Order: sequence, then C-alpha cells, then structure tokens
Amino acid sequence: MVVGLYQANCYIMGCDKTNEGVVIDPGDEVLRVVEEISRNGLKIRQILITHGHIDHIGAVKELKDIIKAPVLIHAFDASALNFPPDGHLHDGQKIEVGRYSISAIHTPGHSPGGMCFYAPGAVFTGDTLFAGSIGRTDFTGGNHQQLIEGVINKIFPLGDDVRVYPGHGPATTIGRERLTNPFFRMSQAY
Repeated sequence: MVVGLYQANCYIMGCDKTNEGVVIDPGDEVLRVVEEISRNGLKIRQILITHGHIDHIGAVKELKDIIKAPVLIHAFDASALNFPPDGHLHDGQKIEVGRYSISAIHTPGHSPGGMCFYAPGAVFTGDTLFAGSIGRTDFTGGNHQQLIEGVINKIFPLGDDVRVYPGHGPATTIGRERLTNPFFRMSQAY
C-alpha cells in the first residue's frame, strides 16, 4: 500500500494457511492499513520497521494500539519511535510468520539501523535499494559506502530472480538492479 504525503510503501504479508501476518513500515493512514488487514482476515504477529524515518514509522504507535502486535526495530533506530519498541532486530534474526520464515538483514547506510526483510522469493528493502536508485545517505547517521557494501554483500547474493519491494516506488528484481542500477553497474566485481 502506498501511504502518506511521502508516498511510502507499507507492506502486509500473510500466510494463507495460518492467516498469520506481519506489517512492514506502517508510515501513515492507519485506518487503511487496518481495513486491509481485516479484509484479508489476518492476525498480525509483528510490526517490522526497516528504519526510523517518519515516513516509515508515522502510524506505528496507532497501529500497535489497535491490533496489539509487537513492534520490532533495530536498536540503532529505536530512538526515532515515541515509545519503547517491543524488541530489537538484529542481522540474521529469523521471524516466523505461519509457515514462512523471514530473515532480518542489517543494511546500514540510509540510517544506522537500516534493515531489509527477506522472505521466500522477495526482499523488502525499505530505503536501502529502489528500482534504479538507492536511499539517500546525506541524513544524520547516513553512510554511502556502508549502503553500497550492504547491497552488494547482503542483498545481491539472494539471487537475481528475487523480487525487490522498496520503501518507495515500484517493485523490481535483484537481477535488474545488479545490471542496470547506476549505483552498481560501474563495477561488475560482484
């Protein structure tokens, strides 16, 4: 779902066998998010945050209050929330959602606590990787080199056919970004 003034992507992922699900980056429009959860009959087990910028966390507290699901964010970005999170994400952490396992991948660069979430066939990249671009690194705590290295070393190895669901804009694939993204095509060393 595209939500809010900054047109951030909020994702709702669910297991069709157990009706368990997660919400990734509820940045705004909490009532639309709740309607979508209800329409799909999901029991949300976690609210996962890719990073602590307002366009990705703006509706987190409201959503938590409504659906009573725990909020997970990397410790480095937790201070962006106006309440304490229920847990901290770390690199390699597994999050079980029904019959699916989601892997948390720490990809700092856009923010110190930037996280991506890898599920079978898909990676949710927040503002780490976009179709044809990458996240800004000129914010406080940003680091261009860390972001580039994180994508090359942690995201690209997931496989060219893996769908990329970014924090803004359209979906893409790892293969497309590896070959055509101007931030990476300069070097074919990966």
